[in-house]
Amino acid sequence: MRTVEEQGIVGKAAFVAGVLVAASGLISPPIALLAGVIFGFSFVHPYRERSSVLSRRLLQASVVVLGFGLNLPQVIHAGRSGFVYTAISITGAIVLGLLLGKLLRIGGKASFLITVGTAICGGSAIAAIAPITEASEEEISVSMGTVFLLNSVALLLFPAVGYALHLDQNQFGLWAALAIHDTSSVVGAAAKYGEQALAIGTTVKLARALWIVPVSLLVAAFMARFAARGEDAGPRATVKVPWFIFLFCLAAAARTYWPHFTTLYTELNWIGRTGLTVTLFLIGTSLSRKTLQQVGVRPLIQGVTLWVVVGGLSLAAIYYRWIGI
Repeated sequence: MRTVEEQGIVGKAAFVAGVLVAASGLISPPIALLAGVIFGFSFVHPYRERSSVLSRRLLQASVVVLGFGLNLPQVIHAGRSGFVYTAISITGAIVLGLLLGKLLRIGGKASFLITVGTAICGGSAIAAIAPITEASEEEISVSMGTVFLLNSVALLLFPAVGYALHLDQNQFGLWAALAIHDTSSVVGAAAKYGEQALAIGTTVKLARALWIVPVSLLVAAFMARFAARGEDAGPRATVKVPWFIFLFCLAAAARTYWPHFTTLYTELNWIGRTGLTVTLFLIGTSLSRKTLQQVGVRPLIQGVTLWVVVGGLSLAAIYYRWIGI
């Protein structure tokens, strides 16, 4: 039987080996995610906080350089076409999510965080909204855990459903962008489906992520007004602007208007894909038995129900070509 110190050494070695393999280009994003999940269930994470920070920053950097593989007019067209769809999807998801939270009697702010995470962009939205609502660490963990579990399922399930229904590249990219929570999982699923699906999925998803700003401002205004009625207004929350989205557009503009550096853009795009693979491994390592216990039954029921409704309705609308790009 290994000692605690020996287990820690083995865990560190396994973590480093996993990162190196993910960065080597030898495995696909879904396999990297699966490897990360296996690690999370097998070892105590030796670098949990650092890994969380690194995965967030690496995801943003990877999305930016993936922009070098896209054409700006295509980005603008997809973003403009997807704006109405995302607005309807986000509004409907928020209303339904709040109703489900009340129906299931989920206390605190976990229900609202799960709703916002599902409606906009998963962990990023939760991270932006949580400090504004002054949510507790437990509430953040519960909402993050719920969203992450569904992200993991979506990354593996969506391509299979797309192939079974014979969705074309545009249809799948739009569906992934509207129905999958986190940007990383949208990019991972779309990259597995095809180049065009990746272009559409990334662009529409980033347009959807921009809704973090107005929603955060509305929540901050509501909280400030609510707190002003009490004796203590509490600390003033700030709204984080997702600047990496604008950098993504600049990268696409460089690819479009300065095509002389095509070789460099191709290399940068490959680096972005590799960074995404490493990011998914890091995300997978954050899932553990403790995470599953923290999620609980009722928040998970809310998250799954909301996700199935949003995913099912958007899939039906796309499959029957009621909406499209």
